[in-house]
Amino acid sequence: MAMAQTRRRFLTTLSMAGSAGLLRPSRALAAEGALETTTVGLTKVPGICLAPQHVAEELLRAEGFTEIRYVDTPPGVLPPGKADFTKLYAVNSLRQINAGDPITALSGVHVGCFELFAQGGIRGVLDLKGKSVGVQAIGSLGNTLVLMMVAQVGLSPSEIALSPRSSQ
Repeated sequence: MAMAQTRRRFLTTLSMAGSAGLLRPSRALAAEGALETTTVGLTKVPGICLAPQHVAEELLRAEGFTEIRYVDTPPGVLPPGKADFTKLYAVNSLRQINAGDPITALSGVHVGCFELFAQGGIRGVLDLKGKSVGVQAIGSLGNTLVLMMVAQVGLSPSEIALSPRSSQ
């Protein structure tokens, strides 16, 4: 339904636009003083999933961080006091927080990029019932994610056999 323009509507709109120009908008207080520290530590773990960290380096420099250091850490671990930021799976963070490590989770990054490869005859996670599933190590991230997958479809962890892969 098209609305007809009337003189009254036109003058009302013109008056509102003119009044808006007279009002003084409040100042944005986004600009703060100098940073308390200009050094930040990021974890250095190889992998395509850490690509956002390299973009973060540019953003951190733009915010005033002058020294950005990279800390070598084992995959999936944030050693307290050594790095300021990292990207971890929630499972790893929960383990460290439960252990008493002083970690603050800021935000989520992604839900995961894991695939479960199977031999013929297995077309879904439910088909793993009674089968043996190879994981990197018992208690590893892969182990935990497989257990979460089977729990999601209603299987008990006791209904599959987890076996650590041998290193080659």
